[in-house]
Amino acid sequence: MQYVRSMAHPVKSSRPQPAAQRLKVRRQLAAAAMELFTTRGYEATTVDEIAAAAGVARRTFFRHFRSKEEAIFPDHDDTLERARAVLEAATPGENPVDTICRGIKEVMRMYTASPAVSVERYRLTREVPALREREIASVARYERLFTRYLLSRFDEDSPNGDEPLLAEVAASSVVTAHNHVLRRWLRAGGEGDVAAELDHAFAIVRRTFGTLPAFTGRAPGAEPRTTAGGGQVLVTVASTDAPLPELMRTIERALQQHG
Repeated sequence: MQYVRSMAHPVKSSRPQPAAQRLKVRRQLAAAAMELFTTRGYEATTVDEIAAAAGVARRTFFRHFRSKEEAIFPDHDDTLERARAVLEAATPGENPVDTICRGIKEVMRMYTASPAVSVERYRLTREVPALREREIASVARYERLFTRYLLSRFDEDSPNGDEPLLAEVAASSVVTAHNHVLRRWLRAGGEGDVAAELDHAFAIVRRTFGTLPAFTGRAPGAEPRTTAGGGQVLVTVASTDAPLPELMRTIERALQQHG
């Protein structure tokens, strides 16, 4: 698969690059790395060869990436900032679980913007342990971002000590749901209605976490509110010291009874 055409002479520049130009160079380096990893093999490919194929100097490569395995993930930094912007722009009344579901959709948009490249990158990460480890590290950054956001939405005076656990598990569940849908889409060659599948996966997460008092801002036992569509928001009561799996089962049963 041809991703980038090699230039005869490396382009050298010591001046700071605008964000758009910086991202362009990062993507050139990523495309060159993917092509060389595919044709020559990951172990046989050097940083010098990647830089030469992208038409830049070796030192330019290291301005953008710390290692060659990092080079095929050029957009995660930018996508992380877009996800952060979604969280920061959220309205105070929005359920924070809904907010982080919207935030991680920025990651899916990154992958679906170039299906062929994403599918090839997925193949490479399955074959090369170093690339797979880099991918896992990238996923962890989104989980930390979403966990911190959920924690920031809790009432500081709440007597319940489960908030840190709930925040971490809810954030991990949103990321896991996203990655499950993403992997299925990649295994299918980038075909299918991935947006609909993602919404379905998030609906499952919301059934478990979206109605928890910790995330709705209502005290346990509060009266359900009528929504604009005429439906009701269901609140169920459980002991604060109940194990998390038991709490989830209680919520699931209540939803089934009132669905």
